[in-house]
Amino acid sequence: MEPTASALLDNKPASELLKTFTGAEALMQALVEEGVETIFGYPGGAIMPVYDALYDYQDRINHILVRHEQGAAHAAEGFARITGRAGVCLVTSGPGATNLVTGIADALIDSTPMVCLIGQVGKKLLGTDAFQETDVIGVTMPITKWNYQITSADEIPEIVSKAFYIAQSGRPGPVVIDITKNAQQELMTKPFRYERCQRIISYRPRLVPKQEQLEKAAELINKAKRPYLFAGHGVLIAKAEKELKTFVEKTGIPVATTLLGQSSFASDHPLHTGWLGMHGSYGSNVMTDHCDLIIAVGMRFDDRVTGDASRFAKQAKIVHIEIDPSEIDKIKKADAPVIGDAKEALIRLLPLVNQNDHSAWRNEFRKYDLIEDEKVNQRALAPSTEKIKMAEVIHLLSKKTNGEAVLVADVGQHQMMASNFYEFKRPHSMITSGGLGTMGYALPAAFGAKVGDPSREVIAIIGDGCFQMTIQELGTIAQNKLPVKIIILNNNYLGMVRQWQQLFFERRYSFVELQNPDFITIGKGFGVDGHTCNHREELSASLDTLLLSDKPYLLEIIVEKEENVFPMVPAGASVADIRLE
Repeated sequence: MEPTASALLDNKPASELLKTFTGAEALMQALVEEGVETIFGYPGGAIMPVYDALYDYQDRINHILVRHEQGAAHAAEGFARITGRAGVCLVTSGPGATNLVTGIADALIDSTPMVCLIGQVGKKLLGTDAFQETDVIGVTMPITKWNYQITSADEIPEIVSKAFYIAQSGRPGPVVIDITKNAQQELMTKPFRYERCQRIISYRPRLVPKQEQLEKAAELINKAKRPYLFAGHGVLIAKAEKELKTFVEKTGIPVATTLLGQSSFASDHPLHTGWLGMHGSYGSNVMTDHCDLIIAVGMRFDDRVTGDASRFAKQAKIVHIEIDPSEIDKIKKADAPVIGDAKEALIRLLPLVNQNDHSAWRNEFRKYDLIEDEKVNQRALAPSTEKIKMAEVIHLLSKKTNGEAVLVADVGQHQMMASNFYEFKRPHSMITSGGLGTMGYALPAAFGAKVGDPSREVIAIIGDGCFQMTIQELGTIAQNKLPVKIIILNNNYLGMVRQWQQLFFERRYSFVELQNPDFITIGKGFGVDGHTCNHREELSASLDTLLLSDKPYLLEIIVEKEENVFPMVPAGASVADIRLE
């Protein structure tokens, strides 16, 4: 009898294996060689040979069975966002593949590394409209960094190696590998050998910026009287948090983060001004019109930051540090583009910039902080309504966790409240869907993040509308005994849409009120304990119960129905048009 793959592995290094694998076995071994320990997936007909091979790899690869393929994609995103490594999903063809599409698109626009392994009908059936056949390559081409269809078992080691290299290098993103069923079943015609991809001739992302670009950027920074640094998601991706702190402490430059850049710079640092965007900090937004230089690090000037881009910071010169050359000059013209990895750029800029004191300029932000505190924050935190306010919940949660938890926020008012009232003190503490704004993201992304770093307290902040989009993933959390903490801020509305209808459509509330189920009973049906908090005097004890639980816990908090989120820059307006009420 021929020895099994497992037996061979016990006797010699994987790179020296001479056994001829099936395609499915080769895929499993390739994942092991890449250091993959966790897969989020859902089996089906066209991927069944791979799942059969996975049966023999359960001691090396932890497969988490989700309840819907979209959950697999978002879980892989959460895993990737907290670890920096590619999240991996495994699904079948047809509807299994198309159910991943939202998560793939989300990962692309938020620069999240992900490798999606998808089953496909046999090579001979391609193009025949066979059962559960979908043109996955055609569907995902616009929303992937790279995609490829494998039709032969011999291709698997090389393509898998390329997939991980492409997903994780340069500007990260999702890669789709579509594997025909015959490629999974047939034997390789040569011994399995795996080499990690180190470079691709046609794809060579620049990590170290050119010296002349650095020198030009440094010249502008040293001359600036009112410089302002924007820290984006790229700071976290590059693991450049320490370098950013060192750089701004030397130069004295105030820092604002983007939505996805939150937690790249501690909220309580004296140079931290807040965050940019439609619902960002008042001073952080207004002062973009008063600076003379913007140093944009790993951010892309998206419309939620700039508002009307033609009116955004017209007076300022721009240093744009960015690893993706396609983002340079796409929205705002850069006076000094610096193409490269954010960490490498900051390290090399540090000796070129002068030590400086911009405290007078930093103090100009503070008058706007006082206005925001008086007109927004005090009002949002004041117990002036019968029902609890969302801001109260997040503010108290921040105090109880000392800003150390990982918040995984869904999309809507609760997302903005989490950004405004939680003080982030550790990197990778805010995980949310930014560019795509995907409702239903938080629950699966939260358990993906918990799998990625079990040592961190992971708390999902979810609205009642978002929760019902991926509620079935409570089953995944319960089955895997993942101690994720879940807070539903329930106002019985699609809150952000209602706010817009109130402010811009004369309170014509068109299909935004929800008749919600009993979330706690549903949670207990899945095996997740929880309770509802209705009254302000119960809030502190309720949060304590949630945080002290060593199991998954669901806390539903009934909040004010028509609470609005401010500050707010109306869509298409300039940041100068920011509203406080």
